Amino acid sequence: MAEWNAYFRNEADGEAQEEGEQQDGDYKVAGRDCLVFLVDASKEMFIKGENGEPTNFDMTMQVVRTVYTRKIISTPGDLVALVFYGTKQNQDPTNSFKHVYVYHNLNELSAKRVQQVDELRGDKGALLAAEKMGSDQTSLSDALWCCANLYRDCNLRLGNKRLFIFTCKDQPHGGDSVKDRQARTKASDLRETGVVIELMHLMKAGGFDVSLFFRDVVSPPEDESELGLQHEPCEKLEDLQRRVLAKEQKKRTLARLNLCLGEDINIAVGMYAMAVTTRKPNPIRLYRETNEPVRSKTRTFNNQTGSLLLPSDIKKAQLYGNKQIVMEKDEVDAIKKFHDPGLFLIGFKFMEKLKLHHHIRPAVFLYPEEGEVKGSSCLFSALLTKCIEKNVFALCRCVSRRNYPPRFVALVPQQEQTDEKNVQITPPGFNVIYLPYADDLRNLDPPRTPSASPAQVDKMKEIVRKMRFKYRSEAFENPVIQQHYRNLEALALDMTAPEDIEDLIMPKVEQIDGRLGSLVQEFRDLVFPADYDPEYKPAAKRKAAEAGGTAEKKPKVEVSEDEVRAHIQKGTLGKMTVPMLKEACKQFGIRTTGTKKQELMDALIDKLAT
Repeated sequence: MAEWNAYFRNEADGEAQEEGEQQDGDYKVAGRDCLVFLVDASKEMFIKGENGEPTNFDMTMQVVRTVYTRKIISTPGDLVALVFYGTKQNQDPTNSFKHVYVYHNLNELSAKRVQQVDELRGDKGALLAAEKMGSDQTSLSDALWCCANLYRDCNLRLGNKRLFIFTCKDQPHGGDSVKDRQARTKASDLRETGVVIELMHLMKAGGFDVSLFFRDVVSPPEDESELGLQHEPCEKLEDLQRRVLAKEQKKRTLARLNLCLGEDINIAVGMYAMAVTTRKPNPIRLYRETNEPVRSKTRTFNNQTGSLLLPSDIKKAQLYGNKQIVMEKDEVDAIKKFHDPGLFLIGFKFMEKLKLHHHIRPAVFLYPEEGEVKGSSCLFSALLTKCIEKNVFALCRCVSRRNYPPRFVALVPQQEQTDEKNVQITPPGFNVIYLPYADDLRNLDPPRTPSASPAQVDKMKEIVRKMRFKYRSEAFENPVIQQHYRNLEALALDMTAPEDIEDLIMPKVEQIDGRLGSLVQEFRDLVFPADYDPEYKPAAKRKAAEAGGTAEKKPKVEVSEDEVRAHIQKGTLGKMTVPMLKEACKQFGIRTTGTKKQELMDALIDKLAT
């Protein structure tokens, strides 16, 4: 009989899941996420920049390699393909498309694919691409048709289907209206099948005009949170990587709830984890002979009859008042249930009422789900705008999932921010701050310590002002995790040694000393005495000797022969201690090879019994 809560997740498990650490969150579309890179291989892509900058083709290959390695770590089950168009050589599963070269079919990623992409990087990669594929006429219609066949021929269930086009030519067909119309038609067919087409246009001489052709090819944003078509091309590798990663990351909701503002006034919202703690992946057990993953199964048997127990045969019980109370699963669910999942508005409070110590666990982000309840985006936007204008937050009761305990949360408004490239930096919505209960707050009695003088406080203020800098969490990587993946990458790619990483969390001593100057010594003079040495360590203390200058000695144990014989006759020799037995052996001239008690007893018995 199992405890009534043994088969149910507790609140701590729920908190971990809400932080995005569990893998059972729901996606907007079920199935494998698949991504196809469609890269222009025309001669214009291989032209170097003025100041020795990498070519557009090299930048594209670096971004493709970055996405490959990210997906291998985060979502190894995703499907990725790499297709070149505008090539002289042809290679596709059907051999029916000219000027299209399928470099990687739509499949899961592997270390070999990463190595093949590395071969196309740099000057050597450009020569290899020219030798292997070449550059010729462009037919974007055939390239899109080939990509459509890749999606069609995949036997797996596909979820999010994305197609990224990398090119520096705003008119891929040189103004040929027939080819332009065919490409637009094929792009429309792809969008109707659920494929999202994105343009990653690169810099070229004279600028890139998306209105000439690609405006009618790319897909419109799915909702307001999606990054739409960017008019400015990517000049640097960092800009291209940021734009690709912003498009490549799929949305994942922790929960979809209704925000109840009043009677029969509900807004459909989704909870998102904006930042999740990165951890090393769990080890996978492999079968020794086949090197395949080992899957474990748990079965419950009756300890008396040995018969297999079904889930319906297992009851929950709780001992109360020396009586075992047996409950069904439905009864346990009813006990644990407080309310249906959702957010229920209690009221509004000024932002000054929200303190820093109220933040007890990582926050999540709230965004409307227009597909669930029509009109949610409009009402959500109005609520967000008014909260920002009045500088207030919404106080709500939150039940994130079934059978979860309720929590009070503060919905803190957040305004949208974009950079100079019109790329969204901060999305609009509400940050959900989990508030503590009264039982979570404690009255502390801090120990009394000497207080600093005003001169010491002022000097420390100067040091703090000198040491201040703008902190950005994305600027610091975990060196342990980075080294872990570098080692795995070196093993998978047969590298001689892993790439060196820079430990960004270590303090930069030279810069700190340059900023502070003499402030450290001035603060030390104010706080510590003149003869203070921080490197000095006191010697280890020894035990004080007794008066007379010698350490205390153990008293000598004296044992008579009659006493030993009496113990032997009575059979009580084992009551004597080891020091007593050793002293008796010395008196009788008995030499023993061992010092165990039994060996000493046997030697005495053999000596005195004869």
